[in-house]
Amino acid sequence: MPSPQHDTLNLLFRNRPRFALEMCQALRIPVPEDLPVQVVSNELNDRPSIDLHPDTVVTVGPRHHPVHAIVVEIQQRQDAAKRVALPRYAAALWLQVNCPVTVLVICPDRRTADWAAEPIDTSLPGFQLKCGVIGPAEIPPVTKVAQAAEHPELAALSVMSHGDDISVVRAFISALEYLPDDHAPQYYEYAYRLASEVARRVMEEMMESTTWPVYSPFARQHYGRGREEGREEGRAEGEARAVLTILEVRNIPVSEDDRTFIMECTNLERLDEWARRAVTATSVADLFTEES
Repeated sequence: MPSPQHDTLNLLFRNRPRFALEMCQALRIPVPEDLPVQVVSNELNDRPSIDLHPDTVVTVGPRHHPVHAIVVEIQQRQDAAKRVALPRYAAALWLQVNCPVTVLVICPDRRTADWAAEPIDTSLPGFQLKCGVIGPAEIPPVTKVAQAAEHPELAALSVMSHGDDISVVRAFISALEYLPDDHAPQYYEYAYRLASEVARRVMEEMMESTTWPVYSPFARQHYGRGREEGREEGRAEGEARAVLTILEVRNIPVSEDDRTFIMECTNLERLDEWARRAVTATSVADLFTEES
């Protein structure tokens, strides 16, 4: 049964199919630009075998006369059966649309991405499939608010792959302000479902403590303090809570004095540095090393 992470990644491509084209371009796979892009039926058949159902199928060009087709497959683990299925997907779709076909595999972890990148030999002479693979190494850390707002799908993938970097989470949360009202909660939930436990806790704390609109059930329940505080004060509180959350998730003890010291800090640059150090710290003292 597909996992929430699998379904969420699939939705990113189904909701905006041009994202599949953009991911192919990031891998330098030649796909025509400036043409219509749409999700089409993912029911493929290579008779006399059974019907095939890849996760998502996107075509580029006119719906009935595409010039390129992309199979998007979400792969969360190594699977010998999938190495048999992927060439069948490509062949069946090629027979159906009669144009170049790219198999784009999205892998949340590096080991699976390395496995998916290995060429797949088939019993058909001359047919070896090499998939386009998007893994953590191919997903850049999106730390600029403007970039996150312009490319929310990529920003959500960045939270998935680099969410332990607080600047990635902060850029994503800040970008929600610039998305249409109906898109902001949708992309927040996408990123939240894809995020690690540490990143989720940081997202919750940021949403709870700032004046940004409230999108998650958690934030609706706990939000309130930031509304009455100034914007900068609210951001500082969110950053401080994020630092404490990372330490808590990593089971690093924090004394009451240290907790108070962190919460009373209003220097955003210093709080950001503490958050970065908290990801690898072995004790609270590591946060304050060389602090003046």
